[in-house]
Amino acid sequence: MKAKQLRELSKDELGAKLAETERELLNLRLRKSSGQIEQPLRLRALRREIARIQTLQNQGERA
Repeated sequence: MKAKQLRELSKDELGAKLAETERELLNLRLRKSSGQIEQPLRLRALRREIARIQTLQNQGERA
């Protein structure tokens, strides 16, 4: 998801998206450890998406 799309979400929606993304990252890490991952670059994309969401949440708290 692009940062522009994330900015349009409410605080509650951002929190839900963060939880969903963290769950997906956990599942991918488990599959990676068992050697069953098809898209290894998806791990990087999920970590970056989590960072974007957390950044937007922090900016919202400061504003």
